Amino acid sequence: VQLQASGGGTVQPGGSLRLSCTASGSIFGDNAIGWFRQAPGKEREGVSCISHNGGSTYHTSAVKGRFTISRDNAKSTVWLQMDSLKPEDAGVYYCAAREIEAACSVAAVWYRDWGQGTLVTVSS
Repeated sequence: VQLQASGGGTVQPGGSLRLSCTASGSIFGDNAIGWFRQAPGKEREGVSCISHNGGSTYHTSAVKGRFTISRDNAKSTVWLQMDSLKPEDAGVYYCAAREIEAACSVAAVWYRDWGQGTLVTVSS
């Protein structure tokens, strides 16, 4: 599956952004989707994920309560709603897919297909 992430930008601390991950080339509804981010000089880290049918989601403790992941398989799109953004949320955000009908994971090695990143800057 081919993935395209979008929606990044610059926002002040406390602000919101909504990232989109749009897919093509496969049956989107067969794929779990994960969001990852990478700040300069740091390793890529998992943020959130959603199962193939949206039945289960997971957010890491760093973003739980502030980020919400959702999907619309008819639109082949997953969204990551990011609220109450902090400077430490800044980085390049990537979405990834794995064709599996099971609970998702925020481990990067679990995913097969990756999109290009979208940059999120949180600064006053």
